Amino acid sequence: MPPTDVCPGPGPDSDPDQIFRLQEQVRQLKEAVVSHAVVDQAIGVVIALGGVTPDEGWIVLKEVSQHTNIKLRNVAETILIWRRTGVMPPQMLAALEDRLGRPGADGPPLDGPPLGGPALSGPPPGSPRVSGRSSR
Repeated sequence: MPPTDVCPGPGPDSDPDQIFRLQEQVRQLKEAVVSHAVVDQAIGVVIALGGVTPDEGWIVLKEVSQHTNIKLRNVAETILIWRRTGVMPPQMLAALEDRLGRPGADGPPLDGPPLGGPALSGPPPGSPRVSGRSSR
């Protein structure tokens, strides 16, 4: 019979490396949840502006990301900022206009009217002025 006064060795939960790995995994999962929310919101903007389905909105974001060599999350963040401020880098704006303005050119056909022209060339309707001055 083993002695009862001997403490067992460290278990798998007390291993410092295991704790570090689990903390890192939790951090990455939290970041993924936030990133997913940002991407979903940007898809919503693309859906509203482009008259496309959610799947087509995802394709648009993905293609803009690929054509501009900008991470998808950064494309999504920029679209959300643009929706509020009317400010978007010209390269990204051109890629977005190209994808929504020419349905089916680089992928499956997009339903709804093309979005090129005034809808993307200036601030979205209801956005504050870029100069920061109020129109009131």
